[in-house]
Amino acid sequence: MKQEDKPETGFRKMRRSGQQLTRQECMEILERNTAGTLAVLGDGGYPYAVPLSYVCENDALYFHCARTGHKLDAVQSCSKVSFCVIDQDQVVPSEYTTYYRSVILFGKATVLKDAGEIQRAIEMIAEKYAPEDSASRRREVIKKESDAFCIVKIRIEQITGKEAKELAKRKKDPAVK
Repeated sequence: MKQEDKPETGFRKMRRSGQQLTRQECMEILERNTAGTLAVLGDGGYPYAVPLSYVCENDALYFHCARTGHKLDAVQSCSKVSFCVIDQDQVVPSEYTTYYRSVILFGKATVLKDAGEIQRAIEMIAEKYAPEDSASRRREVIKKESDAFCIVKIRIEQITGKEAKELAKRKKDPAVK
């Protein structure tokens, strides 16, 4: 990569800027979806990508995981991570293409230590994945299970989203099919 292609932040610019989603659109995709793939530096220098449930607030993403395991070891060894969410993946055989929309973010992951921040994050997760449950029931489950998991926070440093050129054209001109 040429130096002029790499901004001061160290993150690459998107080549197909006409298909790039706004930051607001990216955040909306994160908020409406329930699963994504976390990529970390795994054992032996191999990438390790694992699907997980998450919640997003402001410029941070939160997930819970077991207190031991590959994912947690990797995050504690190297805090730099990537996370991807696929919002749309419509195969269009007649056009030999896919109408897609996705978001990729880069950030630094940390295991939360502050009790208040942990409580807030797990409550957000519980509300997102069990919205019909009562607050008292959620608190009961959280209290019962809290010794078995930890909460990881990813502070978003860079976020980009991209959609198929056909979707981008439709956005500019709704008459386009």
